[in-house]
Amino acid sequence: MSGHSKWATTKHRKGAQDAKRSALFSKLSRNITVAARLGGDPLPENNASLAAAVAKAKAQSMPKDKIKSAIDKAFGSGADAAVYENIVYEGYGPAGVAVYVDCLTDNRNRTAADVRSAFSHAGGNLGTSGSVAFQFERKGQIVVAKEVLDENAKKETMIANGAAGDEDKFMMAIAEAGGEDYEDAGEEWIVWTTANEVMAVSKALEEQGVQVKGSETTMVPTTPTEVSGADAKKVQRLIDRLEELDDVQDVYSTMDMTDEVIAALEEE
Repeated sequence: MSGHSKWATTKHRKGAQDAKRSALFSKLSRNITVAARLGGDPLPENNASLAAAVAKAKAQSMPKDKIKSAIDKAFGSGADAAVYENIVYEGYGPAGVAVYVDCLTDNRNRTAADVRSAFSHAGGNLGTSGSVAFQFERKGQIVVAKEVLDENAKKETMIANGAAGDEDKFMMAIAEAGGEDYEDAGEEWIVWTTANEVMAVSKALEEQGVQVKGSETTMVPTTPTEVSGADAKKVQRLIDRLEELDDVQDVYSTMDMTDEVIAALEEE
């Protein structure tokens, strides 16, 4: 899990200022809108799916006004009333790496054609439903900053985020909250939970005075696929191509994110 989190954090920082941020917010907005509509309630405290979608958006630093707009859109009409459905595509990319693609679409045919084209151009191929899903485990992931902004300070000042400012104290906080494990991601901690406990653990951490940046469920490979640096770049190009598609929400792969692979990808 560690390598995947490290690379995800690296990608997040590299793309924070570029055009991909707008595309990411668009995907997150769609996810929030669908969760709000399906749950039938605009309040996250009354809508578990919406709460999870909002937490995921917050982890990517999505502005509050955009989150509110996405929720409001769920209860709009006319052109704003598009109905999305969740579709999963599974296949294999270069070097036999399994790829799991989670989509939200209002046009199944368009999405299927776009995803198939991405696999084809990368030298991979789509599989049938369930062909790679068994190689992943769904886990909960909570992002906690080690330092947070002191809202009471007269000028911008960062202070320790409660127990998150000290590793030993944070370990105890995680255990008390019911988390499974954690890892160091530089300026942040990544807390791992079972998929169905992510919101409960997140709330328990906040009750201990730890500000949670965001949380989500993710797919973690159970048996990572070892690849060379050259093949890793080919797989990443496929992932990037898929992530650029408007209908694609998340892309997961079994590529083993070793330090060598991450170094090769950072050369891109």
